[in-house]
Amino acid sequence: MNKQKLREARRAKKQRHKLISTLIWSGVAVVALFGFLIWDAVQPAAGESVPIMANSEAHVPEGQDPGPFNSDPPTSGPHYAGEFDAGFYEEPSPETQVPYPEGYLGHNLEHGYVIYWYNCGLLNESECTELKDQINTSMADNGRTKLIAFPRASLVVPVVMTSWGQMQRFEAFDEGLARKFVRANRNQAPEPNAP
Repeated sequence: MNKQKLREARRAKKQRHKLISTLIWSGVAVVALFGFLIWDAVQPAAGESVPIMANSEAHVPEGQDPGPFNSDPPTSGPHYAGEFDAGFYEEPSPETQVPYPEGYLGHNLEHGYVIYWYNCGLLNESECTELKDQINTSMADNGRTKLIAFPRASLVVPVVMTSWGQMQRFEAFDEGLARKFVRANRNQAPEPNAP
């Protein structure tokens, strides 16, 4: 009898230790998750801040020049009621041929998009191909959600990323900096829940 009570006591003690260990590790995981969520929510915007323009949420008729803007490329400002779909836009695509694409893209920015503007006119053909591959990879690594790559000939550097009121210029594409910009600035806009 004594041996059986002793075994039962050991078994009960092991079960208590296992339960306590499980509770402690579960608590650590919950605290870590909350810590990450809080850190993610309060991290500052990445890139250079650009003042939000007056009437930035105003819609202008399609085909009308929505500018002038206070930055090139724009990070806010009047825009069209329509927007472009997420994705990579090449120079010859129909969307790039409209008179004022920033009118549509401004609406994307208002919805929390991040735009990779690129200028292959500053690069030779192989450099352009490499840059497009880097941008495509960055977009894929960031889930492609609310991300657009769009050509812009007026850029003085090969790539500029924008979000609502934020801009990051690149002399050479930096995947780590691009990831930071997307994570910090995507959905940081007046209408983040819009598609």
